[in-house]
This record gives sequence, structure tokens and C-alpha cells, in this order.
Amino acid sequence: MVQVKNTFKVLITPRSFGKSSSKPLELLKEKGYEVILNPYGRIMSREEMMTHIVDVDGIIIGVDPLDREILKRATSLKAISKYGVGTDNIDMEYAKKKDIPVMRAVGANADAVADFAMALMLAVARRIVTVDAGCRKLCWDKITTIEMYGKTLGLIGLGSIGKRVARRASGFDMKVLAFDTFRDETYAEENGIKYVSLEELLKESDFISIHLPLTENTRNLISYKQFEMMKHRAVLVNTARGGIVDENALLWALKQKRIWGAGIDVFEKEPPENSELLNLDNIVIGSHCAASTYEAIDKMGMMAALNLVECLEGKKFPAD
Repeated sequence: MVQVKNTFKVLITPRSFGKSSSKPLELLKEKGYEVILNPYGRIMSREEMMTHIVDVDGIIIGVDPLDREILKRATSLKAISKYGVGTDNIDMEYAKKKDIPVMRAVGANADAVADFAMALMLAVARRIVTVDAGCRKLCWDKITTIEMYGKTLGLIGLGSIGKRVARRASGFDMKVLAFDTFRDETYAEENGIKYVSLEELLKESDFISIHLPLTENTRNLISYKQFEMMKHRAVLVNTARGGIVDENALLWALKQKRIWGAGIDVFEKEPPENSELLNLDNIVIGSHCAASTYEAIDKMGMMAALNLVECLEGKKFPAD
């Protein structure tokens, strides 16, 4: 008997999907799916999403918009597979209303983001970018900076990524404080992590790293009042989502030298609308690239593909 292949049509928007390893794409094509890749080489606009999503059965989505109006156009959509974990670009309420499951690649990029968070802390603390720029101009002046070893790290969010940052911080003999709505008391106790209020964390921490989703409750969680609570030599790092840190307040804190500096990989709009941030020497800026490692891309791609297949066919497949 000739095997009849599936005829599901799927749209894949992340630009890095299948670039490092072809296995995720091969999996979908072996299943008989018609695969439509992002043709623009960038984040797709709302108008472009509305055009391409009309007749697809499934989508693997990055940070491209997937709001209510776009989802209304997706009359055939049966499954949404997030290439990553953040769902702030997806209208989750409407997806639930339409009974469209949303799957996330939980943990796939956690190590990559944790590495990048630590890299930003060190880069800001030791003014690595400034030192490098000076050396390239043959300026060998010494710049006095601050150390990380033995300091206090405050984790705003102690989920999968936050826990990995804490593990890395142990190598720096750092005291770790954590603030989170959902507490893993057993993990904290076993790893010497102390849960505190957000106010106490901001006042006591030398380094602060954000690992929360963007929600209405976390939007502008760090603003003027919170910066005023921080130590003058505090370092703030955000590898989570733009919008959690009030960018006007961030600019004020950096210009006034209210804190030592910041490492910011995510902004509300990318590149940031306020170009003044780009001219400061006490901020290290990333292009939303904390998760962009070959290893994470491979894991995210495979997990997103498997999640999509599971949603469309109701089957589970091994990750390897």
C-alpha cells in the first residue's frame, strides 16, 4: 500500500530556523508538510504576517507579531509552536478562545541566555567595550572598574534561565537573592538562594539580572523608583524582554550615573527608539542575541518542529 503523506502547510518565521542543522526542516518535510520560510530575512511586519498566515495549518513563530487581527486571518490554523519561550508577541487569550494550542521550546536556549547574562555582567563591570575601543585607537590608559567576585547577585525571576545564572554565579562565590511570584523553595534552599521582596533585592544587590516574561504585571517593573533604590555601583542586566525596564528611566539612571551601568539585550523596539542610549559608555547593548548560539538554535529548532508535529498530529516523538 502506498503511504499517503500529510498535506499540512506550515509557516516558519524565525530566520535562524534550520540554518545550523537541517534536521528540523528535514523532519517537517519527511512528514509531508508544505513548508513556507520567512522570505524577508528579517522580522515580519503585521501586514506580511496577515498575508502569509491565511491558509497555513501550523506556524513556528519567533518574535514576529501574532496578534488577534493576524490570528483572525488564520482560518486554517491548528497549532502554534514558539521558537523560544516568550509569548508576549502572541495573543494567548484569543488563541485559547479559538482552541489553538501554543507550544513553547522550554529550556532549549536557557544555557545560551545564562551565558550571555554573565557575559554582560562582566562586560559592564570591567568596561570591556570601552577598554577595547580605546586600545584600537592605541590608547593604553588604565580604566578603574569593579569586580564581580564575592558580590551579591539579585535574580528577578528564578525559572529555568535564572537557575542557570545562579549556578554560574556560584563559581564567582556570589551571594544570590531572588524575587519571583512562583517560588521553588526546595531548589532555593538546596542551592543557598534567599527569596526576598523586590525592594530588598534592589537595595542589596550589586548585580541584578532579569529573567521574567513580559506581562501587564511586569511592564516597567524597573522604573525611576526602582533605580533610586539601587546601589550607585549596581549593574543591571536584561536578557528577558524589552518593556520590563522603563527605557526613559534607564536613560536617566545611566546619564546621572545613578548606577554603575547596564547590559541590555532587549528593547521595546529594536533598535531602540531613543538613540541617546546608543551614545553612552556605561551600557553594553545586544541585538536580542542572547539565545543565538549554534547549540541553542539546533535545540530550539528541533523542539519547535517536534512540538508542531505533536500539535498537528497528536503524536509524541523523541527529541533525539
